[in-house]
Amino acid sequence: MDQKIFINKAEASGIIALDLSDYRPTTEIVELDIKDHLFMGMIVKEKEFKESIAAVDFSVYNEKAVGIICSTDAIIPPWAFMMLMEKLSPYAIYADLNNAETVLLDLWKRRLMYADLRSYKNQKVVVRAKADHDPSLYLLAAGLLKPLVKTLMYGEIGLPKVIFKS
Repeated sequence: MDQKIFINKAEASGIIALDLSDYRPTTEIVELDIKDHLFMGMIVKEKEFKESIAAVDFSVYNEKAVGIICSTDAIIPPWAFMMLMEKLSPYAIYADLNNAETVLLDLWKRRLMYADLRSYKNQKVVVRAKADHDPSLYLLAAGLLKPLVKTLMYGEIGLPKVIFKS
């Protein structure tokens, strides 16, 4: 019987895949709406604001990332954000004046920026295509990988789109 040998061309190509999903933060992200602490949901009155945030159990934000938002068009003075951060800081691992989706993207970018990418040095690298990933992640990945890699590609190992070749 004639035995055929199958060669996995993708494996033989020497291309290494980088999946941006591997850098997605696992931290729970929640939103804190300042509106709930405003007089009539619209006005920052110092005494009422202080009393309102003093009554909050901020331990519910323990080990979480917090996106601070205001769902009304209230004008919030900077000291109010500082007071919130003072209360959050013993518990939250991260807080920013953004919605949860933006906080996720910011944390994702941080993880990617601080990742050890030295294993990709002088390699042929394809950044895996995922439709649900924000394009700014691909922008960042390209900037981080270009000085390291021999070839930078996008897509999948079997059918990559070449972005850069040294």
